[in-house]
Amino acid sequence: MAKVHVKTGDTVMVISGRDRGNSGKVLQVSPKEGKVIVEGRNMVTKHVKPRRQGEQGGIVKAEGAMYASKVMPVCPKCGKATRVGHTEKDGKKVRVCKKCGAEF
Repeated sequence: MAKVHVKTGDTVMVISGRDRGNSGKVLQVSPKEGKVIVEGRNMVTKHVKPRRQGEQGGIVKAEGAMYASKVMPVCPKCGKATRVGHTEKDGKKVRVCKKCGAEF
């Protein structure tokens, strides 16, 4: 299993692609594929068939997965996209902002 630098619930900024410069919340992380799903970013259209009688089918917009390397976590203190550093606090490994040193 590969490690991913973001966790579910993190606020991230997209650094490449058509959504570059936009930020959103991480909804799902797939470490095996190295991909993340970000709320409101990388929207794709899906053609959905009605599964049950009376259910509506049609074209639905949904968030698509993108590579984790295309996103950077946003520091809650300084509000900038930053790399993740690690330090030890009370015997536990915590993530810190490389720009301002704040924990997140």
